[in-house]
Amino acid sequence: KREKRRLQQQELREKRAQKSIFKKQTKVLNSRVNNILSAPFVLQIEEHRICVCVRARPLNKKELTVKDLDVITIPSKDVVMVHEPKQKVDLTRYLENQTFRFDYAFDENSTNEMVYRFTAQPLVETIFERGMATCFAYGQTGSGKTHTMGGDFSGKNQDCSKGIYALSARDVFLMLKKPNYKKLDLQVFATFFEIYSGKVFDLLNRKAKLRVLEDGKQQVQVVGLQEREVKCTEDVLKLIEVGNSCRTSGQTSANAHSSRSHAVFQIILRRRGKMHGKFSLIDLAGNERGADTSSADRQTRLEGAEINKSLLALKECIRALGRNKPHTPFRASKLTQVLRDSFIGENSRTCMVRTQHNHVINCDNMMN
Repeated sequence: KREKRRLQQQELREKRAQKSIFKKQTKVLNSRVNNILSAPFVLQIEEHRICVCVRARPLNKKELTVKDLDVITIPSKDVVMVHEPKQKVDLTRYLENQTFRFDYAFDENSTNEMVYRFTAQPLVETIFERGMATCFAYGQTGSGKTHTMGGDFSGKNQDCSKGIYALSARDVFLMLKKPNYKKLDLQVFATFFEIYSGKVFDLLNRKAKLRVLEDGKQQVQVVGLQEREVKCTEDVLKLIEVGNSCRTSGQTSANAHSSRSHAVFQIILRRRGKMHGKFSLIDLAGNERGADTSSADRQTRLEGAEINKSLLALKECIRALGRNKPHTPFRASKLTQVLRDSFIGENSRTCMVRTQHNHVINCDNMMN
């Protein structure tokens, strides 16, 4: 009992020391944050083919209860600082601060509307100019991807009107009313499908299994995918609710209700039956390290392996896109196959929203 009490006291001292170091480190950072927030902010939309952003998720009730450290600081609109707990050889604990720069960085107080304004909203005009736009959320299980893209699906009061899916649709219908686009007589259609374990299913047609084929013009076609014409934002909201209710989910060590498939919601503009532009909005399945799924059942481990395989393929495509390489390896997975036109089109733009936990136990995943 005495030894147990001694260990508990030692652990308590170490936690207090860690918090003391953290407070000293963040005191300096807070002054920087205040200086930046007091300066006028001007929205500048960069004309990049690919835009990379990060969104920090606030600590939830469980994490606050165990008093987890918040290891992310966002001192400016494009900088993220990660405070990684380390231990010296003599067991002295300290924080190693690392700085990362993104196109945009959103702290835990940011709303979906704010994130949308800087990520997907600048891409809406692309599809009216006969282009292909893609916006997707990537991150660890439980980091807020589905909340960002689809809205609030927790509990009985589901609200998908504040997700990027719905906000994008709202602006598409607003753009249709502009004189220069109104005269084009464009029609709006929507599709919603999921990619689960390398297979494609239609979420608007009772999860009918679909085939992904390449035609003679080297265009990838999702055979059998239903397109639903939508006349207003309310029509889109109904489709989002139907699709999300059919989506494959499961329980993991990180999230009791985890999306186990990649969900692809597409807004398609057609003129006289021909495609004019397409906006692909993607809620990717959560990535997990092998160590995180070691205690899971076989099915969950297989799902995790397939998810990570497709995410790696997507990463390689984005890398090729960002470096303007002549070849983009889109054939490596079903996910990148169906997004091929988003990668290789001359008038294509992509935005990635990296969602991130703030608490200390996810530091390793955060740095990946």
